[in-house]
Amino acid sequence: MTRFALTLEYDGGPFMGLQRQAHGPSVQQAVEDAAFAVTGQRPVLHSAGRTDTGVHARAMRSHLDLDTPLTPFRLMEALNAHLRPAPVAVLACEAVAEDWHARFSCIGRRYLYRIVNRRPPLALEAGRAWQVPQPLDENAMHRAAQALVGQHDFTTFRSAHCQAASPVKTLDSLQVERLDEEVLVHAAARSFLHHQVRSMVGCLALVGMGRWAEGQVAAALAARDRQALGLNAPPHGLYFIQALYPPQELSR
Repeated sequence: MTRFALTLEYDGGPFMGLQRQAHGPSVQQAVEDAAFAVTGQRPVLHSAGRTDTGVHARAMRSHLDLDTPLTPFRLMEALNAHLRPAPVAVLACEAVAEDWHARFSCIGRRYLYRIVNRRPPLALEAGRAWQVPQPLDENAMHRAAQALVGQHDFTTFRSAHCQAASPVKTLDSLQVERLDEEVLVHAAARSFLHHQVRSMVGCLALVGMGRWAEGQVAAALAARDRQALGLNAPPHGLYFIQALYPPQELSR
């Protein structure tokens, strides 16, 4: 039996999320079905993160265990052939140590949230970014975001359905920048609460629109109350960007 680490790219629009669901298609189901078509085995896909309905990934790290003579490259090619036409692609595949785990070995996760700040509708980016027609002050958003960096109780920015044992998380960085008509929010932490990134982005957008003062983000955090949340940004602007591991964890 070989443990294969996969790097997945996917459009979350057609899926009910990354994890297998009883009520609709998932990325996990698509990859597991492709693996069955290739090998006749029913592996379980484990992943570094749990993306919701509509959330995308540029480099989700996952793994599955297979007893197959295929090399990692041939397995990648075969999985991609059977994943079509689903918007999921295996970007990389490698054999890893049997104690390497896509979720539990992960020491850091990075997300990107894309806001397209313009009035005309999105013709090419519909479903892949949040359109905000009002002018946004990205500098005010960035300043307000710094109140969230560090270790805090993020109850205000946590979904009511979050299953994490504690609302306390350490946010390593939260950066806001503008590239032409796009306002990009970069978030990095060891782990995140359910809806944490979307909730933070929603409140920062209120600051950018001038509907919230910069200090209201810190006040919302201090409230430790979901009712203090100003806005939860929609899922389709969110991307899982990177999972980080100790260098030795990838050796086999």
